[in-house]
Amino acid sequence: MDYKSLKSIIEGLLFLSGDEGLSVRQIAEITEQRNDLVSRALEELKEEYVNQKRGLQVVQIAGNYRLATLPDHAPYFERLAYSPSRASLSQAALETLAIVAYRQPITRVEIEEIRGVKSERAIHTLNNKDLIHEVGRAEAVGRPILYGTTKTFLESFGLATLNELPEPSSADHSDSLEEETQLLFSKLDSQQLTIDEIEQT
Repeated sequence: MDYKSLKSIIEGLLFLSGDEGLSVRQIAEITEQRNDLVSRALEELKEEYVNQKRGLQVVQIAGNYRLATLPDHAPYFERLAYSPSRASLSQAALETLAIVAYRQPITRVEIEEIRGVKSERAIHTLNNKDLIHEVGRAEAVGRPILYGTTKTFLESFGLATLNELPEPSSADHSDSLEEETQLLFSKLDSQQLTIDEIEQT
């Protein structure tokens, strides 16, 4: 593997790792390269993002490297998050919310294993709408974030507690995503709230 390819691969790995990020050791193991070479590639990648005035940056938080947006651009991200055209929950977001609601606390990787697709964007949307939030860290490699529902979620769905969630009829939780999603949608509909009204709660 040439050095340029290594930096390209590292960039892709940081993108895929999302908010959890990756340590130098993890990247070195994945790429089968020396730690010092990976560290140098990370620092160069970090400098390139700055020098090229890119819209992202490479940051190190709690020992892990990850891609992050620029603080100066925050006002534009807020406009995107609260744009009327993005007020509704997509099918992907509703599926992700159902998984978190019924199986919390749960990590992003576990959510993606159940859905079978990447769910970072859906998680980000739900977090922005204050329907889910970080509730802790899993006792696993990398200490991944555990997600759970919020008070806003309970209020939006007219629930006093999570015990009032509609009970899926299927005993096999691994195959009940579609049912859980429909139950959650029906519960929302029964409260005479449209999906758009979640934004206003």
